[in-house]
Amino acid sequence: MNTLNGYDFEDLQPGMHATFAKTITEADIVMFAAASGDYNAMHINEVFAQTTQFKGRIAHGMLSASVISAAIAGQLPGPGTVYLGQNLRFKAPVRPGDTVHATVTVKELSYEKKRVMLTTVCTVGDKVVIEGDALVMPTSRQAH
Repeated sequence: MNTLNGYDFEDLQPGMHATFAKTITEADIVMFAAASGDYNAMHINEVFAQTTQFKGRIAHGMLSASVISAAIAGQLPGPGTVYLGQNLRFKAPVRPGDTVHATVTVKELSYEKKRVMLTTVCTVGDKVVIEGDALVMPTSRQAH
């Protein structure tokens, strides 16, 4: 671990993984709508949302996916990591009160540029709600 309590590129190996969990609250949804400008009725209007295939409000996909960012920044590789890209596939809705568990796993290391490809999966209970991969640049003990 480095001085920021994260992993430098040189510390990482394929298969390393970490999980971060967050319960998505009503306040999170309201604040995310305000911060992003996304006031889609699916997220903020229960009466409307009851008439949809989801039969109730769902959290913003990007709010749910932000738990991945917390896992990367706080756990693996950790503080100082720069996000370079993220692919997401939304598989199931996240509802207010659900706890999202984001697991990130080192898939591949690019030694030339000191980049890391991570597999990213979010679950609620046993159900996968988001899957994808992320490209990140962790801290390094060596100059780039």
